[in-house]
Amino acid sequence: MLDRMVAGEVPAKPHTALRDAAGNLRHEECLTRDGFDGPFTILYHRHRPHTQSVTRAERGWPLPRVADADIGRPLSRRHYRSQDLPRPGGPPVDARLPLLFNDDVVLSVIHPDADDPVYVSNGDGDDLFFIVEGGGTLRSPFGDLVFTAGDYVLVPKGVPHRFVLAAPPTAQSWLSIECAAGFGLPKQWRNEVGQLRMDAPYSHRDFRRPIFRGPDDDGVRDLVVKRQGAFHGFRYQHTPLDVVGWDGTVYPWAFPILNFQPRVGLIHLPPTVHGTFAARGALVCSFVPRPLDFHPQAIPCPYPHASVSCDEFIFYCRGNFTSRRGVGPGSISHHPAGIMHGPHPGAYEGSIGARATDELAVMLDTYRPLQATPAALAIEDLGYHDSFR
Repeated sequence: MLDRMVAGEVPAKPHTALRDAAGNLRHEECLTRDGFDGPFTILYHRHRPHTQSVTRAERGWPLPRVADADIGRPLSRRHYRSQDLPRPGGPPVDARLPLLFNDDVVLSVIHPDADDPVYVSNGDGDDLFFIVEGGGTLRSPFGDLVFTAGDYVLVPKGVPHRFVLAAPPTAQSWLSIECAAGFGLPKQWRNEVGQLRMDAPYSHRDFRRPIFRGPDDDGVRDLVVKRQGAFHGFRYQHTPLDVVGWDGTVYPWAFPILNFQPRVGLIHLPPTVHGTFAARGALVCSFVPRPLDFHPQAIPCPYPHASVSCDEFIFYCRGNFTSRRGVGPGSISHHPAGIMHGPHPGAYEGSIGARATDELAVMLDTYRPLQATPAALAIEDLGYHDSFR
């Protein structure tokens, strides 16, 4: 996934006995991907890690469903104002609100105001969060991972975790990207041994890993597992934080979006140069403040283009979005495949001579069409498509 880490106590060779000073055997757990052919991590527990009893799942966020009104809707450019959504709060496990989705990704917003009272394991995909506002700590058997506004936070598929929000209470606004399969760093940014290339837009040093503190117990015993679009309840016999050590390449991490190194050219470069993370059927891009094109006659504003292969999703975070008007922090633009899109009137010619942009946004290009949920239709700006005339 990223690179190999080792923390705490591990034996000299995998699948061999690790004992404490009193001779008690540690119990090995293997977290694998792609069966046993992909990246993996091995954790060592004080207790047997697979003794959970089945309970009733009392927690879980709403699952995405297609709004009836979205079926057969005319093809058009769309704008959803997530900043207009009510903020009912609650812990992250309950507060996720899906807006757009397909078979590869589910795009949601979260406005939590309480800590997760249970551990959560997503058995359906990797979860990538972008923290627009707020912060806190992601707690897992790997240790504590502190995150703050402007961070991407990855929770790999199958990792038990819970979010503990920052104190004192502060406004929280997150974007959630649930990826059904294959999440990772784009292969073009790695060399043949898996190291990030010197011309990649980030380095291994830019990523924050969990801080392992050794065995701990926060008193939480309930686990909610999402699998095949349903939530299942379990109860641990012992704390899941009883890990004495681990090593491997599968673990949570955080990446500050402002650590992304934007690429600048003589003339406007395609949005793929902003590619940050890759998933099955999707590319996640980061638009960060940057200098603009430096040809004397360069037109820095994105040119009108026809999306014939993918849908474009942009979540606007802050700054001056020169190609769009009427959008602000929390706005979501969705430009589906099959229809041309581009800058608003006046933006294209008005960008000539501009030397820098201060916009901050997260973009996804998805190969499968995105469908809207009822929550998305409730916040749609119905005049958006005609605003380009």
